[in-house]
Amino acid sequence: MHRRRFLELSLGLATLPLIVRQAWAATPPAMPGMDHGAHAGHDMAAMADAAGGVTLPEGQPLPPLQRLANRGGGGHVSGELVAAPIKLPLLPRHQPTTFWAYNGSVPGPLIEAYEGDTVEIAFTNRLAQPTTIHWHGMPVPAEQDGNPHDPVPPGAERRYRFTLPKGSAGTYWYHPHPHGYTGQQAYMGLAGTFIVRRRDDPLAHLPEQLLVLSDLKLDGDGGIAANSMADRHDGREGQFVLVNGALRPALALAEGERQRWRLWNATSARILKIALPAHEVHLVGTDGGAIAAPRRIEHLLLSPGERAELVVTGRFGAGQTPGLVALPYSRGKAMHPEQDAVLPLLTLIRHGRRASAPLPARLAEVPALPAAAVKRRVEFSENMADPKAMFLINGKTYDMARIDFEGKVGQVEEWEIVGNAHMDHPFHLHGTQFQVLARTEDGQWRDEPYLAWHDVVNVAAGESVRLRFRQNLPGLRMFHCHILEHEDQGMMGQLLVRA
Repeated sequence: MHRRRFLELSLGLATLPLIVRQAWAATPPAMPGMDHGAHAGHDMAAMADAAGGVTLPEGQPLPPLQRLANRGGGGHVSGELVAAPIKLPLLPRHQPTTFWAYNGSVPGPLIEAYEGDTVEIAFTNRLAQPTTIHWHGMPVPAEQDGNPHDPVPPGAERRYRFTLPKGSAGTYWYHPHPHGYTGQQAYMGLAGTFIVRRRDDPLAHLPEQLLVLSDLKLDGDGGIAANSMADRHDGREGQFVLVNGALRPALALAEGERQRWRLWNATSARILKIALPAHEVHLVGTDGGAIAAPRRIEHLLLSPGERAELVVTGRFGAGQTPGLVALPYSRGKAMHPEQDAVLPLLTLIRHGRRASAPLPARLAEVPALPAAAVKRRVEFSENMADPKAMFLINGKTYDMARIDFEGKVGQVEEWEIVGNAHMDHPFHLHGTQFQVLARTEDGQWRDEPYLAWHDVVNVAAGESVRLRFRQNLPGLRMFHCHILEHEDQGMMGQLLVRA
């Protein structure tokens, strides 16, 4: 019997934002023309049962993300982030729900900068735990990257400062990274988005939508539920899958209109196989920015921590308003049921007709990295017999005092990430972006069909991924599974990059 099937037989990063207001005291009306359909009613009932009768309203307009107030100028982005508990009136007939938030906003404020800008963020920790800010995917110095060796104690402050090099434009985010606390701080609400822009952006003429995908796990009293043993094993998934903190919000799109969408998978563990049935979708960017040319896609697998840029063209069928959905995907969970139905995430409302804006044929240069000077093997594995070391890399649990690999600045490395495991594990590397060269499918290697810059890639159970990268800055860099419960339990290693 297949190992995954054997285990099958034997709620994530809560980014609930600004729309949590007193207006949620009653379920609001849906937007005109909105049709939830049979799936929506069934899913709401199931989620209410799972949360002890707690339900959230749905169908509000997609809420915008708050933006960080920039006190700088002239190539200098300067602002302040404060991590602190807040209480939000989430549900009627319940006490306010306690979140942990940056600047009182969940998700935290959007930070925007251009290539070449210097970013300076004054950070204050008002939590009862140590924390950090990890600038996920960004090419920042190791001492500024918020790794577990640089905790900010409760009540303390620190200043993060870095300059964004040319070629770093992309869709990033920031979140805590203190070892052993990352998962909890994330599901309590600590996360924010970061966009680095090009001044010669070929897609700047398109209207832009920012979509943070998250899930929320509530208990029967409307509070954020603690992790169960099943969450620690499988990774935390909440009952409510949210977009910008709203349940199945609505977004207007005209027939023929082109929009640029940036998507963040800000969940702890949920792998989202996203699709936009009936609409025309092109992939135009991955974690680290634009790909060489638009690619028409039918669906996209987005694992925890991953981001993507899409160009969506409205193509409404007669009498239909399909929107963003998550298709069924099995990631090998043993203690939670796998998703076996299409999950609606966002509804698109037809809003007239509009001529399509041009979609450039070329977007960016993505040169292939040269042959590797060093090759390494990184194996993800599980040991369910030892609750203190369930998740391993190369047979070892994380040790802050151990250096797993040593590399050199500017040296190209090729890593084979092996999924010797019963479930999928998304691989994340700090400090740089990598190119995926090939993957195994049913035991056979298949070359990647196009070059792109990534900092997260899903490694399916029993399969392997081959990737190549170069670290351009010295220092200590983490690599780990981006299912946060697995990272906290030791599925992490350390690469020391020497000058």
